[in-house]
Amino acid sequence: MAAKFEIKAAKNGEFVFDLYATNGQIIATGGETYSSVDAAKTGVESVRKNCAVHVEDQTLRGAESITHPKYELYKDKAGEFRFRLKASNGEIIAVSEGYKSKASAKNGIASIGRNAPEAPVVIAE
Repeated sequence: MAAKFEIKAAKNGEFVFDLYATNGQIIATGGETYSSVDAAKTGVESVRKNCAVHVEDQTLRGAESITHPKYELYKDKAGEFRFRLKASNGEIIAVSEGYKSKASAKNGIASIGRNAPEAPVVIAE
């Protein structure tokens, strides 16, 4: 399977997207819902444009703040590691699932950088 962005209908007639890795696993989900397929495609392009940025590791005490665009790596309330990709305007454009280890979350970030630039966009039926 090749990596791909998949746009699908959400509730209320809106749309969301997921980025799938070559193994079929979801690497990231769009950070918002979109009013149309074209708007979701614009969100995908934002992920492509911003996917090769630095990581701000918020799990480290005294971590240095990095300007946008950036990935924010953090620990959620359940103790899992997650990341979010923020565009240059600070808007969240992609989020991850929870990972048991920080290394796995970092691998997810690296996977976005490898897969997002060339991944085709597919519209789910």
